[in-house]
Amino acid sequence: MPTDEFAATGGRLAGPVTDWAGSGVMELTGRSSGPPLVPPGRAATVAREISARLAAATERGPAPVRVDGARLLSERAAYTGHGRRGTVSAGGRCRLLPTADGWAAVSCARPDDPALLGALVGAELPEDPWPALAAWLAEHTGDELTERATPLGIAAGPVRPPAAGARPPQPGPARSVAGLLVVDFSARWAGPLCAPLLRLAGAHVVKVETPYRPDGARGGDPEFYRLLHAGHRSVVLDPGTPGGRRALAGLVEAADIVIEASRPRALARFGLDAEAAAGSGTVWISITAHGRASDRVGFGDDLAAASGLVAGDADGTPLFCGDALADPLTGLVAAELAMTAPTGVLFDVSMSAVVASTLGGNGLPSPRARREGRGWVVDTADGPVPVALPRRRPVTGRAPASGEHTGEVLRELGIPAP
Repeated sequence: MPTDEFAATGGRLAGPVTDWAGSGVMELTGRSSGPPLVPPGRAATVAREISARLAAATERGPAPVRVDGARLLSERAAYTGHGRRGTVSAGGRCRLLPTADGWAAVSCARPDDPALLGALVGAELPEDPWPALAAWLAEHTGDELTERATPLGIAAGPVRPPAAGARPPQPGPARSVAGLLVVDFSARWAGPLCAPLLRLAGAHVVKVETPYRPDGARGGDPEFYRLLHAGHRSVVLDPGTPGGRRALAGLVEAADIVIEASRPRALARFGLDAEAAAGSGTVWISITAHGRASDRVGFGDDLAAASGLVAGDADGTPLFCGDALADPLTGLVAAELAMTAPTGVLFDVSMSAVVASTLGGNGLPSPRARREGRGWVVDTADGPVPVALPRRRPVTGRAPASGEHTGEVLRELGIPAP
């Protein structure tokens, strides 16, 4: 079974509140001055169900996958030390702010984001953009925010109940991925969580970056980056050159599975065509904020909140749940799709749909934990359950340096060097 704790239940899934308490996510949910809160919905249970299916599907193979999916939702915080911060995300780069008709989640995570937020509000913003942004949002609706943020490429959206019927692609019968070649163009957390789960199942993973846009997660916690990339090989290619484009095309042609997190027009600039690759037999995992047909962008915190995954106090103020939950939850969903897919399929994985599919109605106000001894417990129908802290997973090996294996991989695959 995925973990000793899970095995101790006899393989039973205990229920949403117990799964949230054991996931480490509750410790990251609520105000810093208050108790941990229970997030709405079933995301922790869904994550644990996925990991149980992956374990069962690979148990008799050469590389069984034994992880606790619910625990994966909070593990980054075990490396960064981040905690719950109420209307500020655990990582500090996203905020929940009132609008003229509700609330919105807005991220400021990239170097260019302050300038983009200035374009949104129509003024040059100071070093701290949040006060001016809050004043602008208070006079504009959530729909107005979406309308103006989308063409600017700002990761933001109104906090609303989940869309009815939203759901990601559904997995099919399990298959072995042992020995398959995975080419991973993704960055940060969702796709890079999918890739090592495939590696645990025996696949060979090649991470691909460009010289002018490396994975931004390289600048984050080095041990967490190592957790997601140890044992992979790294290739750097420049799609701005003819040789680089040919080499990228050669990698895609050789791949059994491709993971990417770009909008279709960005892929086209690289000379890559997901539909054509799937038509030739590749399993293509496309992870985007709101689906391939949408131009909206998003990150784990704003997507989770805007999709309805927010907790709240008795006054109805929405509060962040966990740490960028849309990312690890989507990574798990993507891994299961890749491990159950036949050849030749394009999976359009919308992160907002993944989150929405785990939710029911509005969960405000949220159940809260209470102090017991030196820790927290949450009361359930079966009695009090301890609130777990985020926990690190063991990791061996090292993460490759950027481009470390470019020549080696191209030679092995018979692809001319650019």
